Amino acid sequence: MTVWLVGAGPGDPGLLTRRGAEVLARAEVVVHDRLANPILLELAPAHAVRISVGKAPGYVEMTQEQINAVLVEHGLTGARVVRLKGGDPFVFGRGGEEAEALANAGVTFEIVPGITSAIAAAAYAGVPVTHRGVSTHFTVVTGHEDPTKGHTDVDWEALGAVGGTIVILMGAARLPDIAARLLRGGRSPSTPVIAVRSGTLPTQHSVRMTLGDLRAVKAPSAIIVGDVAALDFGWFEHRPLFGRRIVVTRAREQASEMTVRLTELGATVIEIPAITIEPVAVTVPDLADYQWVVFTSTNAVVGFWESGLTPAGLDARALGGVRVAAIGPGTAAALASRGVVPDLVPERFVAEALVDAFPIPGRVGVLGGARVLIARAEVAPDVLPEGLSNKGYHADVLPTYRTVPVELSPATAADLRTHGADAITFTSSSTVTNFLSSFGALTDFAAPAPKVISIGPITSATAVEQGLSVSAEASESTIEGLVAALVSALTPLPL
Repeated sequence: MTVWLVGAGPGDPGLLTRRGAEVLARAEVVVHDRLANPILLELAPAHAVRISVGKAPGYVEMTQEQINAVLVEHGLTGARVVRLKGGDPFVFGRGGEEAEALANAGVTFEIVPGITSAIAAAAYAGVPVTHRGVSTHFTVVTGHEDPTKGHTDVDWEALGAVGGTIVILMGAARLPDIAARLLRGGRSPSTPVIAVRSGTLPTQHSVRMTLGDLRAVKAPSAIIVGDVAALDFGWFEHRPLFGRRIVVTRAREQASEMTVRLTELGATVIEIPAITIEPVAVTVPDLADYQWVVFTSTNAVVGFWESGLTPAGLDARALGGVRVAAIGPGTAAALASRGVVPDLVPERFVAEALVDAFPIPGRVGVLGGARVLIARAEVAPDVLPEGLSNKGYHADVLPTYRTVPVELSPATAADLRTHGADAITFTSSSTVTNFLSSFGALTDFAAPAPKVISIGPITSATAVEQGLSVSAEASESTIEGLVAALVSALTPLPL
């Protein structure tokens, strides 16, 4: 088999190449760097062996020689091995040394290039490394050469004289000395400089200065020197939730859509599922006895379809003789994916609005009113069945799933108490009660306590009952509505 040397990109997991994702999905062993985003490890199969070989200033888990030996050892077994490296393997990533060791051992390998921070950090800061009329070339150079070789290969004075853009990686600690040598080479003290720390990540921070008037720079930073550094086509740090930490308490099975949306808006998302969804073993009654079937959530749809009414499961024909109602567009979409277009979706996506939207029932059957089957959670407010009953329907409840509390890990709880969060989102009453039961009061967060953002009135009522102050409530009980409320509640941080 092959060892793949994969560039993980500069930090943003979305910048991993398609080829990189493909080989990770088939990996049996993943040898990963500190600078490779840990989220990318989730792309590897659960059974894959994960070996951390991270390096940080003053700390080394493995020397480069030991890393080479690990790659050779696993490569010789015939396993599918992925060496996941930050940035690009061949741009100051020591990928050449690893390829050399594999070649000498007779292990086949493949290089999967990655996006280097030399370009990506500048782009995410809104600075092009070349620009018409400003810079026609750029030089990428390390500010941290191998201290054991006894000499330097970088002629900083010559770089100062050559012009164009200079991108310095791993040079934060030596920047004053580097700047002095560039100035001696002829660069003007007024030359613009931008240092981009943690480029492409939600924690990115840019510092603008000049070569003659430097500010402190922290690692890891990409430092761009040249006239292009005066350009500011900023976009990444201008997103509405940039720099914000948002807690998402939705069940992990449902959190991805919201996480993606918040990440696109610049937030750091902390997924803490307060609940998980479990199906309820249930037999769907004869639908010929009902005039309506109501679905209260996407989970209700999934549970209904997996109920086992027939050995092959349900299909759209099972609902051919009844009218179907959905509480909102998400539920309607889940039905549509199964070939069912609901007859009724209220304008507001809450139980009260669904009751109001129902027509006055006809006189059907011996029970004196039309029969409605409500597919919902095992434990849920009775607003819908009681409202339909008051309207003249005979309402039966069919529990198709249950929510089960999830315990908060000690490490996550410690992170919240140390670093806090700007907001916490709740998408149901059970997420409120279960999170508070597991974590404790929101005042246990690092100050200030996070703002509470609710998906709708029932969730808000539960939050208030639990002693919380709701900062914002979604105008529509959807993920988009919740995100809109969150953006409105959190004014952008000053740049």
